[in-house]
Amino acid sequence: MNLEIIILAGGQGTRMRSNRPKALHLIGGAPMLHHVITAANALAPQQIHVVVGAHGERVKAALKHAHAGETMPNLNWVAQAAPRGSGHAAQQAMPGVADAAMVLILYSDTPLIGAPTLRSLLAAAHAQSESQSLALLTARVENPTGLGRIVRDARGKVTGIVEQKDADSAQQQIRECNTGVLAGRADIIKAALARVDNRNAAQEFYLTDVIAHAVAAGVEIATCQPRGAAAVAETIGVNCSLDLMRAERIFQARQARDLLAQGVRLRDAARLDVRGRCQFGRDCEVDINVILEGAVEVGAQCKIGANTIVRDSRIGAGSIIEANCVIEQAVIGARCVIGPFARLRPHTQIAAETRIGNFVEIKQSHIGQGSKINHLSYVGDSELGVGVNIGAGVITCNYDGANKHRTRIGDDVLIGANSQLVAPLVIGDGATIGAGSTITKNVAAKKLALSRARQSTVPGWARPVKKTRSAEKSAETTTKKSVKK
Repeated sequence: MNLEIIILAGGQGTRMRSNRPKALHLIGGAPMLHHVITAANALAPQQIHVVVGAHGERVKAALKHAHAGETMPNLNWVAQAAPRGSGHAAQQAMPGVADAAMVLILYSDTPLIGAPTLRSLLAAAHAQSESQSLALLTARVENPTGLGRIVRDARGKVTGIVEQKDADSAQQQIRECNTGVLAGRADIIKAALARVDNRNAAQEFYLTDVIAHAVAAGVEIATCQPRGAAAVAETIGVNCSLDLMRAERIFQARQARDLLAQGVRLRDAARLDVRGRCQFGRDCEVDINVILEGAVEVGAQCKIGANTIVRDSRIGAGSIIEANCVIEQAVIGARCVIGPFARLRPHTQIAAETRIGNFVEIKQSHIGQGSKINHLSYVGDSELGVGVNIGAGVITCNYDGANKHRTRIGDDVLIGANSQLVAPLVIGDGATIGAGSTITKNVAAKKLALSRARQSTVPGWARPVKKTRSAEKSAETTTKKSVKK
C-alpha cells in the first residue's frame, strides 16, 4: 500500500505573539516544519502534502533555504485559503490522495516526532483489515491539562476524544491523551472527514472528530504510543514561546546524547547547542557554551574552548580552538591554534600548523602553513605564504571606498608591528617590513621596506611641569605690580 503523508502547517500561531508563521519558528536552528518533513521523508512516502495558510510563499522559501545542501523531498504544497480548523486543512489535501493509499497526518508544531514512532503507528494501521485500517498515536501524560483525553468503552475500545473543556470529572482523570497524529486508509479518513461539522464555539472543523465518526461507522481504532518515558517528548506540541523553549532543550539534550555516544567529551552536555549537522573524529573535547551551527566537521583530537561559535566550517585534526572565538564558513588545517578571541570570517582558509592569536580578524584570505598572526591584527582579502610572521597591530587596507583589493605576501615574510599594507600589493618571498610602516608599493623578495619619519632629538627641551596653587598666586601678584609701574 502506497504511503502519502499530510503535514498541517497553516497555523497562525496566535499564542506565539509573533509575525513569523508558526511553522517557521526554530528548533535547533531550523524551522519546526523542516524537522517534521525530515521525519516524514525517512518513511519513503510516495508524496508529502504540506498544507499552508496565508504565508504559504514565505514558508516555501524558508524550507528551500533550510534544506540547502540536502536532497529536497518531493513536496506538494496545498493552500488553505482560510483558517477553518485542522479538519478543514486535512480536507484540502485529500483530493490529491488515492483512496487506496495509506495516509499519515502530521503537524508542523510537533517538531520532535521521530521516524521509529511513526513506523510503529503505521504498523498498527497495517495490522488491521483494510476496512478497519485506522490508528491513532496516543501518549500517557502525568499532567494532561489542556489535552484531549482518549475515551474507551468497557472493553477498552476507543470511542472518541473529549477535549478538557468538555470532559467531566471522571474523564479529566484519564491520563491517555490525544497527540493528533493519525494513520489509516485514505477512503476511511475521507468518509469520516465528510461528516465533520463546525458546530462548536470556534466554528472550526476539528480533525479529532474523525475518530468519533469512524467509530460510528463501525471502524475499530488501533492505538500506538511512543516507547519509553523520554519518548513521550516526541508528541509535545509547540503553541507558545514557553513550549518552544522546552522543545529546544529536549532537542539539544538529544544532540548531546548522540555526541556522547560517539565518544565526544562534553564538559557539560546541558551547555551545548547544535543547530545543524556536526561530525566529530575521535578524542575530541568541547567546553561549555559552545554553539555549532550549519554543517560542522571536526577532525580527531580537537579541542573547542568555551563560548565559541563554529558555523559551516571544517577543523582539521589536532587543532585547538581557544575560548571565545567566532568561526564562520572557514577551513582550518591540522594542528592549528586559533584564539582566544579570534574571528575567522567567511571564505577563510587556514593551512596546517598555523597560529591565529587573540583579537585577530581574518576575512576571505588564505593563510599558509606555519604562519603566525598572534595578536591585534586584521587580514582581509589576502594570500599569505608559508612561514609568514605578522606582528601586532598590522592591518591590510583592502577597501578603497568602492572596491576590494588583494594583498599577496610570499613565503617567510616578516611584517613588523603597527604596519599598514595598502592593497593592491605584492610582497616578495623573504621580505621584511619595518615596524610602523605604511606600505603602498610592491616589495621585492628579500628586501627591507620602511616608511616612517626619521627620529630626532630636540636639544634643551623640558617636559612641562604642572604649576602649584602658590606658584600661580605669585605669578598673578607679579603681573599686577608690573601693570601698576
